[in-house]
Amino acid sequence: MKINTKIVLSSSAVFLGILGISLSFFPQELSLFLNLQAASFLFLQVMGALYFGFAMVNWMVKGSTIGGIYNRPIAIGNFSHFAIGALALLKYATKEMDSIPILIFTAAYTVFAIIFGLIVFTHPLNRT
Repeated sequence: MKINTKIVLSSSAVFLGILGISLSFFPQELSLFLNLQAASFLFLQVMGALYFGFAMVNWMVKGSTIGGIYNRPIAIGNFSHFAIGALALLKYATKEMDSIPILIFTAAYTVFAIIFGLIVFTHPLNRT
C-alpha cells in the first residue's frame, strides 16, 4: 500500500494551521468556550504558535519523499504528536462522550496517528 504523503502532510498542515491561528488570535474566546480559567490565555497562545510552526514544517516538506528512512524526523515528529494527542484525547473522550468537538478532535488525531504510523513504519518507494 502506497500512501500519498503530499495529501497527508497538506491536510495535517491545514488542520494544525487552523488550530494554531485560532489559538493564537482567539485565546480568550476559546478559553470561555472550553470553560478554562483566565490564566490559560498565554498558554493557549503559546500552544497556537506551536501548532502553527508544526503546520509550516508539514507544508514546507509536503513535496518531499517521506517514510522509512526518508525525512524520518518529520515523520517521527508527526507520529509522536498525533499518537500521544490521540491517546490523551481518547482517555478524555471516554468521559465526555456528549462533547461533539472533543469527539471530532479525537477522531482527527486518531486518523492522523494511524496514517503517520504507517508512514513511519513502511518504505515509501514501490517494491519492484
